[in-house]
Amino acid sequence: MSIPRAVVIGQLARDLVLQVDQWPEVGHAADVRGRREMLGGKGANQAVALAQLGVTVALVAAAGDDDVGDSLLAQASRDGVDVTQVARRRDTPTGLIVEALDGDGRWRYLQHLPTEVLLTVADVDASAELLRAADVVLVQLQQPPATALAAARLAHDAGRLVVLDGAPASESDRPALLAAADVVRADAHETRLWTAAPTDDIDRVLTAAGDILAAGPGLLAFGVDAGNLFVWRDQRWGDGHLLVPLTDQTVVDTTGAGDALVAALTAALLRGDPPPAAARYAVAAAGATVGHPGGRPNLNADALRARRGDRAPGPASTSR
Repeated sequence: MSIPRAVVIGQLARDLVLQVDQWPEVGHAADVRGRREMLGGKGANQAVALAQLGVTVALVAAAGDDDVGDSLLAQASRDGVDVTQVARRRDTPTGLIVEALDGDGRWRYLQHLPTEVLLTVADVDASAELLRAADVVLVQLQQPPATALAAARLAHDAGRLVVLDGAPASESDRPALLAAADVVRADAHETRLWTAAPTDDIDRVLTAAGDILAAGPGLLAFGVDAGNLFVWRDQRWGDGHLLVPLTDQTVVDTTGAGDALVAALTAALLRGDPPPAAARYAVAAAGATVGHPGGRPNLNADALRARRGDRAPGPASTSR
C-alpha cells in the first residue's frame, strides 16, 4: 500500500449487535430478533469510513493472536485499510464489544477489552515513521493517556494535522493535548467535560470554546443538544462558528455516528473544504450511519455531497 494520507490510532474489536424488543427481567430470557457480527471498535470504524470516502488510510491498533483477530484484520484489509501496524498480543483474546439494542434505538454495551489490547507508547514509537509520513493523524482519547499524548505530539512535531476524538481522562493531560491538536471532536457527554457547560446553552459552550481554541486547536466539533456545533479560529480557516442540526434520518442506532462524523470531517479538511462545508459533510455522514444497527459505516462520498447540497470538492490541500 502507498503512504497513507491518514493514520488512525485507536481500538479494533469484534462487534456483536443483538436486537431485542424489550429487556428481560432478572432471571428471565428475551428473544433476539436480529444479530450482526462485524469488524468494529472506534479506530477500525473510523479507518473503514475514511477508506470508503476515498482516503488512503492505515490503522494502528492492537489485537489478540486468536482466530477472531485474524478474521477482523482480513476484513479490514478487504475494506482497504492498511493493517500492517496492528500489533498482535500473544495469549490474549481480541477485544469484544456486545451491543444490546432495543426497538427504540436505546443501547447498552458490554465490552471485554483486556489491557493487552490497548495501545502503548511502544506501539506508537514502532509506528513513528508511518505517523510522520501521513497528512493527518487521528488520535482517540479513549486510549491510555500516555499513548494518546505520545501519538499527538509525534504527529504535531512532524507538522501533520492532528485530530483528537474524545475527552482527556485527566485534567492534567488537557494542556499538552490541546497544544498538539488541530481539530478536537467531542460528543455531548465529552463536550460537557471539555467546556464545563450544559450542552443546551450554546452561548456558554461558545465562550468555553474560545478558551479551548486559544490553547492550540484551530477547529472544534462539539456535540450539543441541538446538533453539532463547529467553532474555528485559525489562519487557514478564518474565524467563525456554525450550528448544524441533526439530519432527519430515522434513527435505528446512534452507535458509530460519531466515528463517521470524525472520518468525514477529516476527509473534507484533507481535500481543502472550508469549515462550514466540512461541517455539513460530517453531519451528513453521521446521519447516513444511524439508519442501521451497529457502528460499521456505509458511506459514499457522492451521496454525502448530495445530502449536503454541494458540488464536487475542489483540489486537495495538505498544508498544516
